[in-house]
Amino acid sequence: MRKDRQVEILAPAGSFACFQAAMNAGADAVYAAGARFGARAYANNFTQDELIEAIERAHIYGKKFYLTVNTLLKDYEIAELYDYLAPLYEKGLDAVIVQDTGVFQFIRSNFPDLDIHASTQMTITGAAGAKFLESQGAASCPGKRTFVGRSSTDS
Repeated sequence: MRKDRQVEILAPAGSFACFQAAMNAGADAVYAAGARFGARAYANNFTQDELIEAIERAHIYGKKFYLTVNTLLKDYEIAELYDYLAPLYEKGLDAVIVQDTGVFQFIRSNFPDLDIHASTQMTITGAAGAKFLESQGAASCPGKRTFVGRSSTDS
């Protein structure tokens, strides 16, 4: 195993109770959906207050919190995205996981310091797609949550 590779245990949380369980079980980071823009529209997703609390709690323990924004957004929804993300960004949201390339560009433009991870739903299947995401500033892309730009021969 390469010693320069940082492994991150990333756990999903479908509710605030699941977030707490993941933190207690040793996850390095947790991802969850809020009330908007998540693929699990009818799940028990986090409220805005719970998202803020999760960010704060994760940071107390030296952990990270990622938010899924992994649906395809219409133009009118893109206009609402800034107000949705701004309070979370201000509280220290560590990253977003996105599917829509328009959302990717919007977040990169409006929240330049926020890490963006490409969702597996983005369907990046080869090196050319990974290189494109790297050129756009993605923190990681699909495929074993590899860091963008890592060649398949490094596995």
